[in-house]
Amino acid sequence: MTKKKKQNYPVGWDEERVRKLAEHYDNQTEDEQVAEHEAAMHAEANQTIMVVPTELVPEIVKLINKN
Repeated sequence: MTKKKKQNYPVGWDEERVRKLAEHYDNQTEDEQVAEHEAAMHAEANQTIMVVPTELVPEIVKLINKN
């Protein structure tokens, strides 16, 4: 039998919160997805949305986690 790896969550997150988030996105309709993306593009909350090559995401996450 293999030992299950313990998940490490960011501060304030736990398995239940991750499960609820996944359920939210898994159950969204295509129209709801589009509306959410459009709202994010117009948000003025000091946020930036960038499109980056998928293969760079792990390195970007490492850089973000260093701060």
